[in-house]
Amino acid sequence: MWGGHISEVNEGARAADATASARSEASTVHRVRRVLAIRPFRRLWGVTYLCSVADWLALLALTGLVTKYTDSYMAQNFAFAGVVLTNLLPGLIFAPLGGLLADRFDRRKVMIVADLVRFGLLLSIAIVGSPIWLFIANFLVGSAAMMWIPSKDAAVPNLLRRPDQVETANQLGMVMTYGIAVVTGAGLYSILTGIQTTLHLPPDLLGEFGIANAVVIINSLLYLGSALVIATRIPELSLRNVHPVPDAGRQQRRAEEESGTSGGVVAMIRDGARFVRTTPLVRGLLIGMVGAFAAGGAVIGSAKPYASSLGGGDSSFGLLFVAVFVGAAVGLAGAPKLARRLPHDRLFGVGIVLAGLALIVVALAPHLAVALVAVAIVGACAGAAFLTGVTIIGSQIEDAIRGRINAIYQSLMKIIVFGATATVPLLIGLVRPRVVTVWGNSLVIDGTRPVLLGGGLLAALVGVIAYRQMDSRRTEPILADLRNAIRRRPRRVNGLLIALEGTTAADTATQAARLAEWLGHGTRRVVLATDPALNDERLAKLVAGASLSGARARALAAAAVRADIVERDVQPALDAGAIVVMERFVDSPLAHLSAVAGLDASELEGLADWATGRLRPDLTVLLDAEPAASDPQSSSTEHHWRVQQLLTEMAAADPGRYVVVDAEGTEEEVGDRVRTAVRATLAGRVSGLAPTTEPEPVEAS
Repeated sequence: MWGGHISEVNEGARAADATASARSEASTVHRVRRVLAIRPFRRLWGVTYLCSVADWLALLALTGLVTKYTDSYMAQNFAFAGVVLTNLLPGLIFAPLGGLLADRFDRRKVMIVADLVRFGLLLSIAIVGSPIWLFIANFLVGSAAMMWIPSKDAAVPNLLRRPDQVETANQLGMVMTYGIAVVTGAGLYSILTGIQTTLHLPPDLLGEFGIANAVVIINSLLYLGSALVIATRIPELSLRNVHPVPDAGRQQRRAEEESGTSGGVVAMIRDGARFVRTTPLVRGLLIGMVGAFAAGGAVIGSAKPYASSLGGGDSSFGLLFVAVFVGAAVGLAGAPKLARRLPHDRLFGVGIVLAGLALIVVALAPHLAVALVAVAIVGACAGAAFLTGVTIIGSQIEDAIRGRINAIYQSLMKIIVFGATATVPLLIGLVRPRVVTVWGNSLVIDGTRPVLLGGGLLAALVGVIAYRQMDSRRTEPILADLRNAIRRRPRRVNGLLIALEGTTAADTATQAARLAEWLGHGTRRVVLATDPALNDERLAKLVAGASLSGARARALAAAAVRADIVERDVQPALDAGAIVVMERFVDSPLAHLSAVAGLDASELEGLADWATGRLRPDLTVLLDAEPAASDPQSSSTEHHWRVQQLLTEMAAADPGRYVVVDAEGTEEEVGDRVRTAVRATLAGRVSGLAPTTEPEPVEAS
């Protein structure tokens, strides 16, 4: 359990180094560039652009074409809704089938076939020229899309260099699908349909449906271009299991292999359902999204009458529409930064709970200004939760089942949003509007208020359930994580950092080793890190090689060495769930430098914060001993008293994190006091500590 110096026992160094490197990337632009530098992903991103533009263009083009087929005012009004419904309906029916195809067959071939099918169907619409066939073909186009999307989403993680890049890749995909592609599709439609008017071409130049058919044909060619690019330029889409996922995914694969049921479609459906039922992470993810999508459907269905109840009419509706999308954009942009301080499983649940609470504020808002702020918060929290959910699927679900989970995720979104949007107007109609006066302002209370209130309560409740299902850190309070996120401190997954501080390096080294050995009798992995600023020969080489003699220069060199060991060894061990015991982590070096060189303590503390990424011990054990005049580490007893005084002041300023132990006596006596203090402080807060009584040694036979 305990294996000496941390550099000798660091497990999974390659993955840990990658995680630490990713965490240090503070710039969103830098992260995006790193992902776009990966050629297969960059090409897939271009394919996503082609298909997304084609999707949005098809919505507009087919709506425009179907209105050409009839002179009926009622039928023309139904045109848009009919196109949307026939394109949405396949998601309710065929999404699980798309997931099965993504998990069982070559994803690249599935995507090629789906694109060719969409190309042929759209081309046939222009050739056949029938409104009935238009709706049938549009339904089949939507079905092909349900085959394409799960394969694409499941393949993305295999194109990346590291699993932690999944979040940035998902960000880029959403920006492309719901941002750049929307603008391009709408702009292209406007240009194509405006050519005839702009150039003053004769109305019958291209026939009765000429321009409309031409737009549909161009639309189909975009899908053909996507198929050609996938077939010739992205062979990597066929890769499988590039970044194996531990635990849940591997268990699912072993279960399928042992049962011999991985081949059949029915068996794959059954195994997927069993995986969802038996995996808390996925179960919580889907439960949470049910609440989030239901709340989203409530907002969509009640947006227009709610805007009217605020007394602003169409202008209020427009402002609310803009606010929710601006908030969603902020949430999508900010989620990766929050994820560096809050684990994804916690961030997902917290995001849904906050979205629900903000929706309650929307329901109770007495004024448009309050509603706009609350709606923006709903959008931000929902956007962060949605991105986090997609990231969890891409980075924590095994490749063998990722397609099915993606398909379930997509189908849930369509089913619940569609159902909630259709049901909400009926619920609103059950409540008769009333006018009340709030703070001198007239306020219309209609059915939108209870619907939004119910949606907010549902989202908050489901978010709590999802959080409890998914949370992997039951022993560590959520408030501590939220406090670290607010203070912009880095997150820690499961680890515990215990520091031993004191005036004498020999005492801290001895007691740190004893404490680590005792903690090693528990169920958690324990590693021991020595003080790099005093004992690591790297510092001596750095100082000697650079001929550093000034106190400030030595402090900077010590900070550089400390930053290296924290980033390379300490933080990865904490993220892996280990208990790290480190002597003289920050406080003792700060006190020594301040006492010896007279440097400003606050400046040194800022340097230490920067070097360690604001990492602070969960518990600091301060050895309180009377300094000996013969101590070789100091020039005088007065210096040691000064160091001890500074350490005591640090402990008094933060009593919740420090425990002071009398260090007078033998090593065994001091060690017993340290163990007693650590056990008393951490009992009930941290699992896996050493038992009260150490096990008896077993004699070798």
